[in-house]
Amino acid sequence: MAAGKEILDGLRQPTRDLRGHIPAVFEGYAALSAAVFVDGALDARTKELIALAIAVAKQCDGCMASHARGAARRGATAEEVAEALGVAILMNGGPGTVHAPRAFAAYEEFAAKT
Repeated sequence: MAAGKEILDGLRQPTRDLRGHIPAVFEGYAALSAAVFVDGALDARTKELIALAIAVAKQCDGCMASHARGAARRGATAEEVAEALGVAILMNGGPGTVHAPRAFAAYEEFAAKT
């Protein structure tokens, strides 16, 4: 996997191009994301950790980079990220042992910048 920032940078223009064709879909997705990532019964940091673990299970490099960045920005510690990724490994088996380290590397990259 490329570095987290490199992955997000690589997705930026293709996403803009597609958004130009289906803006309502992207507006709806942005609204859903904004509604989810607010503090409620679970704080936004915990929600980012859940999303990061799901990204590993789905094997989505862009998702892992995005939610690793979100977790770092919301103050998740390396220990919290590691434990969330441990759950992803448990639930995903062998593929989790490949994608969880990628997600952790992306988190470390973004955490170093915050």
